[in-house]
Amino acid sequence: MMAAGYSVDLTVVWLLILAFSVFAYIVMDGFDLGVGMLFPFAKTDADRDVMMSSVAPVWDGNETWLVLGGGGLFAAFPLAYSVLMPALYAPIMAMLLGLTFRGVAFEYRWRTVRGRAAWDRAFAGGSFVAAFAQGVALGAILQGIQVSGRQYAGGWWDWLTPFTMLTGGSVVVGYGLLGATWLNMKTEESLQAWALAWSKGMGVAMIVCIVAVSAATPFLKAAYYVRWLEWPRVLMTAQVPLLVALAAYLFFRTVRQRREVAPFLIALALFALSFAGLCISMFPYLVPNSITIWDAAAPRSSQMFMLVGAAVLIPVILAYTGHAYWVFRGKAKSGAAYH
Repeated sequence: MMAAGYSVDLTVVWLLILAFSVFAYIVMDGFDLGVGMLFPFAKTDADRDVMMSSVAPVWDGNETWLVLGGGGLFAAFPLAYSVLMPALYAPIMAMLLGLTFRGVAFEYRWRTVRGRAAWDRAFAGGSFVAAFAQGVALGAILQGIQVSGRQYAGGWWDWLTPFTMLTGGSVVVGYGLLGATWLNMKTEESLQAWALAWSKGMGVAMIVCIVAVSAATPFLKAAYYVRWLEWPRVLMTAQVPLLVALAAYLFFRTVRQRREVAPFLIALALFALSFAGLCISMFPYLVPNSITIWDAAAPRSSQMFMLVGAAVLIPVILAYTGHAYWVFRGKAKSGAAYH
């Protein structure tokens, strides 16, 4: 593909599309998973109604990005897909089951009185399982996957390690932070005060998790250590933890000021910085130290064909997502429950 005399690497273009899709899913579905995990701790059933109503109009659209990310990986990087999926069958299946229970709970909770408590547990439990499984899958990829030739060569339980438990717990905490700050922005009065208190606690836990994962990652592989700590690269990579520290300061300052929108936006910035750190650790590999993006890429003709579809599809998704958020802007009111 030529543009103004320059050759465009479609593999890099598709990597950017895939990264955008994954990050869009994390920030959009992350807060509604967080709301689900905070659900059991609400003080009253009326508060739980408002919490669910705050995310009900947008949660299913948020998951569009998960489909796009998974489909993009399969279509644009089939070799990486064929290696990663067998390695991550257990956490991926757990995530899908969690999302299924949570999605069904959105509908059935409002259709029953006797079984409402059970669907409340399904909503909260499904949210937790989905979030934890996503973190475990991320940790399993980051710690490395055994590859022999062009196939997965590890065992069924390779994904289960102390590091993946740490990343699983960290994603749960991070989504909890997004959920709390979302509720602080979308609710009123006592529920908003409750969400603000949770935002402060989850913010502290989020910073602890970022520090723990950041401290462990460089020692997983020699390549990670070189990228993060070897001189003079450390002069560049050090900007990420410095920005995290700045974002943390601004977050707690805005929480103390009882701001509504700023804590949510800064929480998203913390996720963006964490995502940038992940990219620094892994690039140019999709399977660390085994398969690069160019090794895993589909043929150029396939990339070009799919790019035409993506150029149409992504703006459409962005348009209807933006429209949904605009239509349902403002506060979630008590008594205006989703049905």
